[in-house]
Amino acid sequence: MSDSDWPQQMREDWNRRAIEDAYYYVAFGRRNQDDDEFFTTADAVVRGLEEELKRFPSGERRSRRALEIGCGPGRLMRPMSWNFGEIHGVDVSDEMVRLATEKLVNVPNAFPRATDGVDLSDYQDEFFDFVYSYAVFQHIPSRELVFNYLSEARRVLKTGGFLHCQLNGLPANGQPCDTWEGVRLSAEEMAEFASAHDLQLLSVQGVDTQYMWVTMRKQPAGWFGALAAAPPRAEARVLRIVNCQSGEPLLPAAGRFACMSLRIEGLPADCDLNQINIEIEGREAAPMHIGAQERDGTVRVDALLPPGMRTGLVPVDLFWFGEPLGEQAWARIIPPGPFVPRLTAVNDGVDLLSGAKIASRIVKLSFEEINDPDQLAIKVGGEPATRLDIFCTDPIRMRFEINFNLPDAIKPGPHTVESRLGSRAFPPAAIEVV
Repeated sequence: MSDSDWPQQMREDWNRRAIEDAYYYVAFGRRNQDDDEFFTTADAVVRGLEEELKRFPSGERRSRRALEIGCGPGRLMRPMSWNFGEIHGVDVSDEMVRLATEKLVNVPNAFPRATDGVDLSDYQDEFFDFVYSYAVFQHIPSRELVFNYLSEARRVLKTGGFLHCQLNGLPANGQPCDTWEGVRLSAEEMAEFASAHDLQLLSVQGVDTQYMWVTMRKQPAGWFGALAAAPPRAEARVLRIVNCQSGEPLLPAAGRFACMSLRIEGLPADCDLNQINIEIEGREAAPMHIGAQERDGTVRVDALLPPGMRTGLVPVDLFWFGEPLGEQAWARIIPPGPFVPRLTAVNDGVDLLSGAKIASRIVKLSFEEINDPDQLAIKVGGEPATRLDIFCTDPIRMRFEINFNLPDAIKPGPHTVESRLGSRAFPPAAIEVV
């Protein structure tokens, strides 16, 4: 199908899904949810969105406008509405917008609108302070359409405004895309897009997972080229280096906690992930997040440690456009703790809120700290499960989701799931097939 045909197909498919069970296809939690349960599923996403709002100066909430790309029935617009004077939402599905209008009837500053699935032409340049999107671009089957939406988001943002969006960052698998399994985009592609469109790249988290989040600030046209042509000299100072997860001044050399957080004084306001380099004992660490400026003027910068670090005190250097950015700092590297592979959750693979009550005959197992998921062997009621579908949900924590169909011999009733990774047997998990 050509790129020009996809918008109509998206509208038809998402209208059909909205009529069938809008809440399920939006939140993918449970069939036939009521309003209270459905809107509660937004809580974690809203907390993440509101964390990004800390980048704005305080005290300007009522003067700001926001836009949600792919608003669905208003699940995020409703709780996000209190953060803005106006909140707008667009969706390719007329039926989703009809539901959003109904659910937001008591939210006077919320304005959902159907779009053509191509652009944001209903809005003028420099109109919004904040543009966000969640679980939308991962369903768009055309790379051209996704990047056009990102370009349009830049156009409608005010200079200094922020774009915060989620994309499918899983490695490309060569499979054809449709309106459910959309395109996959890499962190490198997003970095290239940012520099080419004068967007200050502030955060790329969840790399190589389905839920990769990117934050960018709109800068004036020509911003990146001007900086690159004549980088300003600056001095910054690393006040402390701690573990991203624990806040302790100890960095394991590998594993889920091999991530450092630098608290920096005097970081130039124009710094972004495309320009700043962090070296630890001369090796490149991967910067992934530049936070909002704190009240004391410091900025937090997070970076992943390179593999194979030695233990002890090691030097850390910052560079901006290849030039040193302040004096050398020091980090304390300690040996990593042992990996502890574990089964963390058992769910119905379709109705995720149903827990271990399996109605779809698809089981989802969640594991953590496993480094070779292809070696997993799974049995249900003594019957081997085949055709395992494996997804990495967090490469840093080595988290994987394993989906599989129940063997045909498994009938309704209680059963036990047994899983083994090489010589390690995980505790058996009880399920009920209904």
